[in-house]
Amino acid sequence: MNPTMNTIDIVVSDMDATIAFYARLGLDFKLDPNMPEHAGCDLPGGLHLMLDTEPFRTPFLPGWTAPTGGPRTLLCFEFPVPDEVSAKYTELVEAGYRGLKAPFDAFWGMRYATVLDPAGNGVDLYAALPAS
Repeated sequence: MNPTMNTIDIVVSDMDATIAFYARLGLDFKLDPNMPEHAGCDLPGGLHLMLDTEPFRTPFLPGWTAPTGGPRTLLCFEFPVPDEVSAKYTELVEAGYRGLKAPFDAFWGMRYATVLDPAGNGVDLYAALPAS
C-alpha cells in the first residue's frame, strides 16, 4: 500500500511573523489552542500545511540545526496573470520581506519571482505568460 502525502510541515523561528507573511498570500493559519507553537492551514485538494516553532520541533529532530545558505524547499503560489506576480512581490518586499529573485519572464513561459518567508523558506510566485 502506498502512503498519501497530505501534509507539509515548516519549522519556523517566529510563528506570528510567519503567519502574517502567509496571510498576505491568502493562507489562513489557525494556532492550535493546546499548543501555541503549532499552527495549521487546510489547502485545496486535501493538502494541509503546518507551522511548528524551532523549540517545539527540534526535540523530535536530534541534531537538527536551521539550514544556512539558502532555501532547500520552496512553496509555489500560482497567480492568474503575470502582473499579479509583480504586484505581490512588490507588496511583500515593501512590507519588509526579503526578495530573493525579482520578477522576470522565464524561458519556460512563466512570470516568476522568489521571496523568503521570515524563517528563510523560499516562496515562489508565478503565472503563465500569455501565448505569443
